[in-house]
Amino acid sequence: MPKRPANKEADKNKVSLAVELGPLKLKNPVSTASGTFGYGQEYSRYIDLNRLGSITVKGLSAKPIAGNPPPRICETPSGMLNAIGLQNVGVDEFIHNKLPFLGRYDIKVIANIFGNTVAEYEEVARKLDRADGVHALEVNISCPNVKKGGMAFGTDLASTYEVLKAVRESTGLPVIAKLSPNVTDVVAFANKAAEAGVDALSLINTLLGMAIDIKTRRPRLANVTGGLSGPAIRPVAIRIVWQVHRAAGLPILGMGGIMTADDAIEFMLAGATAVSIGTANFVNPDAAVKVVEGIEKYLVDNNIEDIRDIIGKVEIPG
Repeated sequence: MPKRPANKEADKNKVSLAVELGPLKLKNPVSTASGTFGYGQEYSRYIDLNRLGSITVKGLSAKPIAGNPPPRICETPSGMLNAIGLQNVGVDEFIHNKLPFLGRYDIKVIANIFGNTVAEYEEVARKLDRADGVHALEVNISCPNVKKGGMAFGTDLASTYEVLKAVRESTGLPVIAKLSPNVTDVVAFANKAAEAGVDALSLINTLLGMAIDIKTRRPRLANVTGGLSGPAIRPVAIRIVWQVHRAAGLPILGMGGIMTADDAIEFMLAGATAVSIGTANFVNPDAAVKVVEGIEKYLVDNNIEDIRDIIGKVEIPG
């Protein structure tokens, strides 16, 4: 008797993509990285937003910010540098004119927030806490603390604790700390974030980089330096996720150069509970949906019924 062909559609119905990023329950582990997907509406003409587990919106501050002067982006080998300067519409405009659109979709909304002082972080967190349709806060601590000479919150352990503790006390929403990789020991900062009471970690933010035009002898970015993202940083991100997963005990939203489902699965094997797609959105607007579909296919092809069974399951020899 000839072998009956596999019913892939039926097999898809048998696998579970649902994950829990702390108290945040997601129907699948794929989100979008802040700053690469606008406020969601910009990409809605290209993809079905319902296919994603969550959307992490462009970073929000207490007041609108115009950002840095151009040029603000340049391509690099296997990646890109950006120095947008956290341009955004401000938290009030987001709540009143951006957030209602996302309410049409069956998707969790993660609001990325930042500020130049602890008080600004608290203000934005409190406003979003009262907003209908926001499901979690991702706290960008790679911002300058203007009261301490411009030192980034995320590169000082005491400041990291201070700002994350303040946000934690300002909201009942799940709090995800987005940590900087531009430190000596990311694990120490992850542990300090856990001490402050956050529910999860985002790893990693961009690496600090620079590019020079050899003809003009001038930096390619008006800001001189910028954040490096894309496939070039993926091995660094994988290493950090693996290290922090073993040490900190918090769920991780992994990011850094994820272009395909295979990349996302690599992050999850290293210890990420969920993943964010960033630079890939500029290359292919439906990259995040393709990652969801590819993860689902991987589970079916490997007879894995639950995506959670692969989290942190990298096998280290010896």
